[in-house]
Amino acid sequence: MAGVLSGFAVIAVVIGVGYVLGRRGTLGTQGGEVLTRLAFTVAGPALLFTTLARADLSVLFSARLLVTALSTAAVAGVFVTVGVLRRWGVGRTTIGALCSGYVNSGNLGIPIAAYVLGDASLVAPVLLFQVVLVTPVALTVLDLSRGGGRGSAGRMLLTPLRNPIAVGSLSGAVVSAAGWQLPGPVMNPLALMGAMSVPAALLAFGMSLHGKPVPGRGADRLPVLLSVALKSLGQPLVAWLLARQVFGLHGATLLDVVVTAALPGAQNLFTYASRYRVAESLARESVLLSTVLSVPVLVGVAAVLG
Repeated sequence: MAGVLSGFAVIAVVIGVGYVLGRRGTLGTQGGEVLTRLAFTVAGPALLFTTLARADLSVLFSARLLVTALSTAAVAGVFVTVGVLRRWGVGRTTIGALCSGYVNSGNLGIPIAAYVLGDASLVAPVLLFQVVLVTPVALTVLDLSRGGGRGSAGRMLLTPLRNPIAVGSLSGAVVSAAGWQLPGPVMNPLALMGAMSVPAALLAFGMSLHGKPVPGRGADRLPVLLSVALKSLGQPLVAWLLARQVFGLHGATLLDVVVTAALPGAQNLFTYASRYRVAESLARESVLLSTVLSVPVLVGVAAVLG
């Protein structure tokens, strides 16, 4: 339990500082947008590149990751189905699907894995899965939706190469797969810039909370509540069913995959929504509510399966 509370405390403090900055107007009216652009175009790609360039991609091939991938696809598929039936639009449906299954495996997942599961590396597979596959696909859909889906097939295929986050992720994966060891003068500046990514995203998220209505009561009430229910309850339940009944996992391995699935939505989803100017309130409210609800869920999972 101490690990869960410690991880949340760090995030809460930084978000709180962002809220104070927004309330006082310290960074001006465009401060949050500047931080979002910084995280999306510079710091985020640098962080993903340096992380993946040093990663062991072999961890992608495991039963743990298969459970994560299938549970992510299941809850995202439910949201997409409802979004299509309710005609929420491509952008809002894409952001909502991400909020339903994209877990905070970085700044929250790592400390929780370290303190609750005893091994911070256990979140590596889901982190790689999300940045190598989920993020490029989702952002490509958002890019194409902004252009109305027009253009040649070649232009559509090259869409990910025009997205900084996707470029950082994919190029880092290529470096790792090729076994290249980049020199310090190349990696060190990228690591320094990448260190800005998480605090910039959290500060921007905190600033965005100032002056906003209570979550779950606005125009996006239904998609917010649906995405939060899928993320906080649906994904860990599906992960448990798959891991226990389909893959026969038990003990510490079962705890690993369920705890990972129970992590809240990632704050960088708000960065993506802000960057594309679509479903910003949905992303902000869903991430906030899933983060709050994940505390009792994670404590409960640890108590029952730990």
